[in-house]
Amino acid sequence: MKKRTIRDLELKAKRCFVRVDYNVPFDDGGSITDDSRIRSTLPTLNALIDEGAKVILASHIGRPKGEKNPKFSTSLVQKRLSRLLKKDVEFVEDCIGEKVKEKVSAMEEGDVLLLENLRFYKEETENNEAFCKELASFSDVFVNDAFATAHRAHASTCGIAQFVEESVAGLLMKKEIDFFNLSVSSPARPFVAILGGAKASGKIGVLRNLCEKIDKVIVSGGLAFTFMKAMGINVGKSLVEDSLIDDCKEIMKKMKQHDVKYYFPVDFVVSRELSQESSYRVVPTYEIPDDEMALDIGPASAKLFEEVLDNARTIIWNGPMGAFEIDAFSRGTYQVLNAVTKAYATTVVGGGDTDYAIHKAGAEDKISYISTGGGAFLELLEGKELPGIEVLQEKTA
Repeated sequence: MKKRTIRDLELKAKRCFVRVDYNVPFDDGGSITDDSRIRSTLPTLNALIDEGAKVILASHIGRPKGEKNPKFSTSLVQKRLSRLLKKDVEFVEDCIGEKVKEKVSAMEEGDVLLLENLRFYKEETENNEAFCKELASFSDVFVNDAFATAHRAHASTCGIAQFVEESVAGLLMKKEIDFFNLSVSSPARPFVAILGGAKASGKIGVLRNLCEKIDKVIVSGGLAFTFMKAMGINVGKSLVEDSLIDDCKEIMKKMKQHDVKYYFPVDFVVSRELSQESSYRVVPTYEIPDDEMALDIGPASAKLFEEVLDNARTIIWNGPMGAFEIDAFSRGTYQVLNAVTKAYATTVVGGGDTDYAIHKAGAEDKISYISTGGGAFLELLEGKELPGIEVLQEKTA
């Protein structure tokens, strides 16, 4: 995936349509609670401004489903973006049409214009050709810096590329691609994958693809229970996807064929219900009661996983060890996080929940790279091609 980037172009006075991901969380008062997605685009934006480009920013917020809704207006990020860039960012109350064209035509070199939410138009997610042409009509260069949406074949992430002269990666997108190549295509070994999260369905494809690449894998979180049931282990009321049991058997067989060592929790924190007030206790894996569910790994599992990670040189992690959003069931995730940060390894983390846990623990500076994409990160791990990356022009040398 050697794509051209903004560093490969002469951008002075060029109108650069930059797809960013400003789908940030807000509190009830409309204030941003985490601006890391905005901050991650600053290297690209500052580089474009320094080059004298005319920067046209496009993003989505939430799921307005093709209807205009002030709750999802990108104007909510205008003030924060202006402060972070240390320059005025102008906002236009649309993303296509005459208002936009007028604003763009009045731009000078180094100006930044923020468009309204792309998903106020259903044509965005439909990758409608006329909508793509509208977006391209006020653009010379398409810059994709929104890795988190690169797995979506939408107008602003994919379709627009057909109708502009140049389509290149932003610096954030380049960083995502480089770290993926470093960690998966040419990893230092031992290469260990940690896969958790609520469901098996999102990770089966990842495991199937990684079988020929990794040396060890830790399978935990809700993902583990479908595998455990496939091995004939009683999991009580824990989450199981029965339709994937045969897939789990096939993957375990494949891992043995490729000499991949795989590890499951040896004990669990169990409870009758998932709530802040529920009582809980630790039991061995083979003693989960029929009327209880496992909601986190136990201390023996955390110790086991720490030993597995001790000699790792590359670690990829996606998905928490348990229901970490509730304090009683968060210890396993944070114990594994501690082991990951202590490992003398390149550590790459992807996925919203895992990312949130790292930020909550204040451990961002102890991880080599935290991917901005959940679904996109998983699809790359599955070996899939991402539309938003595929449309970018290849380097010729």
